Amino acid sequence: MTDPKFDVVAIGNAIVDILAPCENETIEQLGLARGGMSLVDAGGADKLYEAMGPATEKSGGSAANTLAGLASLGTKCAFIGQVADDQFGQVFAHDIRSAGIAFDTPAREEEPPTGRCLIFVTPDGERTMNTFLGAGQFLPAAAIDEKLIADGAILYLEGYLWDPEEPRKAMRRAIDVARSAGRKIAFTASESFVIDRHGDDFRSMIEDGVIDILFVNESELATLTGKDDFEDGLAALSGKLPVLVATKGEHGAVAIANGERAEVAAEPVAKVVDTTGAGDQFAAGFLSGHAKGLPLETCLKRGAVAAAEVISHIGPRPEVDMQALMDEKLG
Repeated sequence: MTDPKFDVVAIGNAIVDILAPCENETIEQLGLARGGMSLVDAGGADKLYEAMGPATEKSGGSAANTLAGLASLGTKCAFIGQVADDQFGQVFAHDIRSAGIAFDTPAREEEPPTGRCLIFVTPDGERTMNTFLGAGQFLPAAAIDEKLIADGAILYLEGYLWDPEEPRKAMRRAIDVARSAGRKIAFTASESFVIDRHGDDFRSMIEDGVIDILFVNESELATLTGKDDFEDGLAALSGKLPVLVATKGEHGAVAIANGERAEVAAEPVAKVVDTTGAGDQFAAGFLSGHAKGLPLETCLKRGAVAAAEVISHIGPRPEVDMQALMDEKLG
């Protein structure tokens, strides 16, 4: 096995987030699923955009957000995701490359446009996401650079992208390439509705030993296992995965790796401004430690620090020197 060129190669949605503050009443008036993520078509996205107040546009996408956090921590990363040849596609490509992340997926010439996620943020920092996947749902298997996949120590996959058929095929191909190259597979479940639709696939991959590192939150854990009790859910999965990471929001996180269990509290935050990207950055902090072979508890602490930083401001990606922050918080 050759030494990998990249620490993490990720496949995910290439999306630009459009974030706007709103009152709780707005969520009710628009009939949105508060705190959740719903898929919308182009027309629905346009209508929600019209209903938004002044907004901030920032590149997003779950796996891309995680890579941005990883890159800020000195991790070598590459991204595979589909944008269109339009303004949002140019914004996304610029942002991810400027973060030091390799990104060479050719832009799609035809419709639909680059994906966007319209995020309504209530005064408590809760985000309600409405995603138009756009070009991202047409990521073809031909876009999978097999040499790039084999050059990554960890292949990180985003559950959101499992929903459309074409990128699902691309991700399956990438898994085969990574396994053949002896690389690890990390998977984030992303959202309970994705598990509702594709849970059989995910459970089959777990049973077959395809997934090496699984990230879930407590809701996703319950949906995946059918166990309402958090500890019962952990018990149902922990023996089937080399590494299981389960987050509990303000109540911290648990990781179980090869029989070892670690648990940390959430990092204190002066004010929760926007929870967009909290799970993505937790994964970034954890993986940045895991890639270096750090102890399990340290990896969790890094995840908690990264999540706390991102929820203290608008937007899903770090806005400070993350390595300096880790040094300050963890020494």
